[in-house]
Amino acid sequence: MSNHYLHVSWLDFHRDTRRLAEHFKDPEQWKGIIAITRGGLVPAAIMARELNIRFIDTICISSYDNNESQADLQILKTLNGENKEEGKGLIVLDDLVDSGRTLRTVRTMLPKAHYAAVYAKPKGKDILDTFGIEVEQSTWLVFPWEE
Repeated sequence: MSNHYLHVSWLDFHRDTRRLAEHFKDPEQWKGIIAITRGGLVPAAIMARELNIRFIDTICISSYDNNESQADLQILKTLNGENKEEGKGLIVLDDLVDSGRTLRTVRTMLPKAHYAAVYAKPKGKDILDTFGIEVEQSTWLVFPWEE
């Protein structure tokens, strides 16, 4: 169980996502963004605007139950074949990587994609290629769309 909660404001989230976008210096090399739903939807919109990327798709995975506990992964939607190409030129994006379990599953589908998250916890950050801010493992982030 989490030791404490960290409430992230809209302003902070927007700023942190824009800073993450700065790591992708050559936007021309990116064909699109794959948002991990639901958490990756908001940062995908911000990153797409910052990098002038118009192609956004989703991979829909359920990994938490209603009690804020990690549950069995359920893949609800993947990419169709024409968008896939093993992920080359795609940024797979999520709001937070916790244990890394979700992104490890996605990496088996898109091994050549670039994996990024706005926030990363120590147990999951090794699955990422790029992340914005590291937070303690025991912290439960409360995003503005969750309040």
